[in-house]
Amino acid sequence: MLGNKDAIATAAVKDIETAKRFYEDKLGLKPVHTEGEGVITYKTGGSSLLVYESQFAGTNKATSVTWGVGDDFDAIVESLRSRGVSFEHYDGLPEVTREGDIHRAGDLKLAWFKDPDGNIHHLNSA
Repeated sequence: MLGNKDAIATAAVKDIETAKRFYEDKLGLKPVHTEGEGVITYKTGGSSLLVYESQFAGTNKATSVTWGVGDDFDAIVESLRSRGVSFEHYDGLPEVTREGDIHRAGDLKLAWFKDPDGNIHHLNSA
């Protein structure tokens, strides 16, 4: 039924203008579609990210978007850091160590950051 259909990541935000500055200026995403004044779809690789205004923005305490960035991991982390993105630190994860902002699980590199509404975004080197 849904196994051969595309899914998109979705992030609820309180203010679409603040979100636009973050997603476009800090993350470098380009809008590909808008619906009214409160919904923007961004292209990200072969996928999409839907950002929309909601009164429930900021209530999700789990990861909402994950990017597998492969060998570009270090360069992307540094680029985001240079644009003012702050990374989260999650100590105590099973079999994960942390070196500064980068978490490691074996050979896999991991990093998390939040948008202005607290949506958690994740990068990994897979």
